[in-house]
Amino acid sequence: MKLPVHEQFVKQAIRYVSQDHRFTGLLAGGSMIRSTMDEFSDLDLIVVYHSELRSKIMNQRFKIAEEMGDLLSAFTGEHVGEPRLLICLYGPAPLHVDLKFVQQEELISRIENPLILWERGSDISTILSESTPSFPYPDPQWMEDRFWVWVHYGAVKLGRGELFEIIDLITFMRSAVLGPLALIRSGHLPQGVRKLETYTSAEVISELKGTIPIHSFESCYRALKNTIKLYQNLRDVQKIVPKKEAERVSTEYLDGVFASQTLQD
Repeated sequence: MKLPVHEQFVKQAIRYVSQDHRFTGLLAGGSMIRSTMDEFSDLDLIVVYHSELRSKIMNQRFKIAEEMGDLLSAFTGEHVGEPRLLICLYGPAPLHVDLKFVQQEELISRIENPLILWERGSDISTILSESTPSFPYPDPQWMEDRFWVWVHYGAVKLGRGELFEIIDLITFMRSAVLGPLALIRSGHLPQGVRKLETYTSAEVISELKGTIPIHSFESCYRALKNTIKLYQNLRDVQKIVPKKEAERVSTEYLDGVFASQTLQD
């Protein structure tokens, strides 16, 4: 598939960094590595610079982004735990580009092997060949320790009638727990709920659909119950210390909240 907007931006970016001696390389991650890009893909680019220029580069990121193309808007990535990241929207044809600014030494610690689009010399190639990427997998015990507290929290919000709050909670549980576990079981990287429709079975997709509520008391209750059931099916009890009493207490409390409301109606 030809992707003229993406290809043109990559050419512009290579031309820009190669003419500026502050930079030592331009790398690509994400779908460009896996050759799975389509017209809806964003660009994940890594701008590599000399370490002694860190302060200047970090202060000038927006200016650098502006000089790469028609920058419409941009913001930094602290909300995803990555302050080195600049999340950009370019025009005139809209294109999402993530620009991550890193020092050469920081490439040793990475989640994937990036594609080298351009480099000055061979230092980047050497670093990548002599180190190994490591993708962060979620801790099953971290999930188990929190899951039943979240269930109780959802039950409380259900009892108060704060349905928007419980809808957001279930969405978070799907992204932080159910999605990653389903992807791991399917042999794929645990990237939230990304590409679940592609990588997981029709049965799991059907079960996940049951965790999506509408703004009603009963729908939120059923969705949270389905969330519990799917988590119980996906978790690996051999790798965790199950919080059995927390599971029992929180689930019974949720059922009690639903039953009491039903009786009132």
